[in-house]
Amino acid sequence: MDLVLHFADEYVLDSVWAHLLPASRFSSACGAQGSKLNETMVDTQQMIAQCGEPGKAVSWLPRDNIVRQTISLYVITYIGILLLYFSMASLSYYFLFNKDLMKHPRFLKNQIKLEIQSSLRAFPWLDLLTVPWFVAEVRGYSRVYDRWDEYGLWYLILSVPFFLLFTDICIYWVHRLEHHPSIYKYVHKPHHKWIVPTPFASHAFHPIDGYAQSLPYHIFPVLFPLNKLLFLGLFGFVNMWSIMIHDSDMITGTGLERIINGPAHHTLHHLYFTCNYGQYTTLCDRLGKSFREPHRDDDPLIQANQSPPETRAHVKEE
Repeated sequence: MDLVLHFADEYVLDSVWAHLLPASRFSSACGAQGSKLNETMVDTQQMIAQCGEPGKAVSWLPRDNIVRQTISLYVITYIGILLLYFSMASLSYYFLFNKDLMKHPRFLKNQIKLEIQSSLRAFPWLDLLTVPWFVAEVRGYSRVYDRWDEYGLWYLILSVPFFLLFTDICIYWVHRLEHHPSIYKYVHKPHHKWIVPTPFASHAFHPIDGYAQSLPYHIFPVLFPLNKLLFLGLFGFVNMWSIMIHDSDMITGTGLERIINGPAHHTLHHLYFTCNYGQYTTLCDRLGKSFREPHRDDDPLIQANQSPPETRAHVKEE
C-alpha cells in the first residue's frame, strides 16, 4: 500500500492535507519564509523541507506522520473497496448472474437492496480493522519488496501459488471455525441470510467475519517476502474472486470442479451450510471431509423455475 499512498500523496493528498492543516498556521517560521530564504543554503533547505517551496503550501503533518498515514490509508481503502464492490458486483450481476434465481422460494424480498445495505454497514468497520496492517506495511513492518528480481524470478512466479495456497488453507480453518455453534450466530450467521446469494452478497457480512477471513492476506507478507505490485494485484484478485463465487452459477461437468472451489461450490455452501468451506481449491475440504462435489441436479435454478408464482420473491427478511 505504500505505492498507492505515495501516488495518492503526490497527486491528491499533499494538496488536501496542505489545505486542511497548512504548515503556516502552526509555524511562525513559515510566516517569515521570504526573509528566511535569503540565509545560508542549509537554512534554505531546512525551511523548504518544513514549509515548502515559496508559493507552494505544505501540510503541518509531513507524509511520514503516522496520524496522517492512518487517516489517508483509511480514506483510500474505503474509496477503493466501494469502487471495486460496486463495479465488479454490478458487472457480475448484469452479465453473469441468472435473474431467474430471483424466483427461488428462499430468495428474500428486496434481497439485493438488503445485501448492499449490509455491505455498506460493514465497510467502515472492516476498513478500520484493516488499516493498521496497511500502516504497518507502509512503515516497514512487513516483508514486501520493490524490485521484481530481489528474490529472483522463480520466487516471484512461485509466490503467487504459494500465496493462494497459504491463504486458502488459513481461510478454510477460519471459515470452518466460524461455523462452530458457539461462534456462528454471533459472527457468521448474517452472511448466511443469503441462501441464494447474488454478487452483492460477497461483502454482506459482519465486519468481524470479513476481517477474520481477510487476516491470512495480511499475515502472508509479514511472514514471507512478496513483491509490492504483486501484492496489490493479488489483493484485488481475492476481492474479485469473492464477488465471483457469489453469483450462484452452477457450472458443472468440466472436471475442474474437483480441483477449483468456484461459484458452484460456494452456492452449495450457502444452500447446505456444512460443506465447501474453502476459498480457491477443494484441497482442505477433501482433507477435512467437508467436500461436496456440485452436480447439475444441485442447481437452485431448477427449484426457482419450478416454484409456483405465488411463492416467488415473497420471502420476508428473517
